[in-house]
Amino acid sequence: MSMRLRRWVMALGGLGTAVLFTVACWGLPPFGGRWHPYGDRAVRAALARHTANTVSSVNFDQRAFDTLGEESILFGAVLGAVVLLRQTRDEHRLPPEPARVAPPVRRYALLALPVTLLIGLYVIAHGQLSPGGGFQGGVVAATALHLLYIAVDYRALERIRPVGRYEVADVAGEAAYVLVGAAGLLVGASFLANFLPLGTFNTLASGGTVPLLNAAIGVEVAAGVVVLLARFLDQAVEIENGQGDDRAEAGT
Repeated sequence: MSMRLRRWVMALGGLGTAVLFTVACWGLPPFGGRWHPYGDRAVRAALARHTANTVSSVNFDQRAFDTLGEESILFGAVLGAVVLLRQTRDEHRLPPEPARVAPPVRRYALLALPVTLLIGLYVIAHGQLSPGGGFQGGVVAATALHLLYIAVDYRALERIRPVGRYEVADVAGEAAYVLVGAAGLLVGASFLANFLPLGTFNTLASGGTVPLLNAAIGVEVAAGVVVLLARFLDQAVEIENGQGDDRAEAGT
């Protein structure tokens, strides 16, 4: 196939896709109107499954398979960072120097750390009841740990951040989501089906499998963000290029 023919095929394919999208947009309800078929069905399904937070019901029940893909994107990003930013033979690690922190910054960062961590855990635990969930709470919890870097120094952060354990937690969160989904197959339902008892509406135990999948996401996101930041911070703070140092010394 010649290059010219390939361009024509690509142009026709793009034109066909644009036409389909245009036709689909014409079929959408008007903006600001009262007819919301998808939203109405999503709310009814969430209430039927005893999930107070409709967004969590959509993410972890009605389209839980899509959320598995979104989680796997973050997991793949973490895995790529671990592989690409690993310490190589021509690099060496230097212990970071202690840093002086202004007393007001130190005081308020140390006060904010436990509060932020508690908020992150709360958002994860109540994801099926109120706005938030595993994605949002996981990021907040991971960010809370790094307030110790701001309040003290990098060495203090390293003491509460054993990267290897967080890597294991990242894998465990990803695996837990898949295993909960596979458990549906064992009871005769479909993959990621909501097969557990639905519990009492508006309680922590409500929603069937929604709290379990939400917690798995929270663990994976929190651990994944910690690992990502650890790899980037290591490159910026501790790891130095040995060849670059040798060239600098030769130049001096």
